[in-house]
Amino acid sequence: MKKLIVSMMTMLLILALCMTTVSAEQLMGGWEIPAAEANPLTEEAQAAFDKAMEKLVGADYTPVALLATQLVAGTNYCILCQTTPVVPNAKPHWTLVYIYADLQGNAEIMNVYDLDITLYAYPEEAE
Repeated sequence: MKKLIVSMMTMLLILALCMTTVSAEQLMGGWEIPAAEANPLTEEAQAAFDKAMEKLVGADYTPVALLATQLVAGTNYCILCQTTPVVPNAKPHWTLVYIYADLQGNAEIMNVYDLDITLYAYPEEAE
């Protein structure tokens, strides 16, 4: 059920990328979705991603798109990644990686959610 909710939220974020315009001012605590025509990682997001991934082992994460940012006492990033486990014959899959970057330049992974795209192809089998 949790995976279904995460998957549904992901689809909503992706749809919002296509339909949302970016406001000129980001509200504290609110998630901001970048403009749909250009959503690669910003320099700040890439720096936070690189810092957070320094000590991570077991899988290679390739950032594909910055889905949203959230201004808090620092910044939260939601990044869509193609992830490949570091084992022979591993198949890549999609993940949502949530990273928190504080005001001192430190960054850490807060959550990683695997996206199971088969849930959308056969939703009745997922339950």
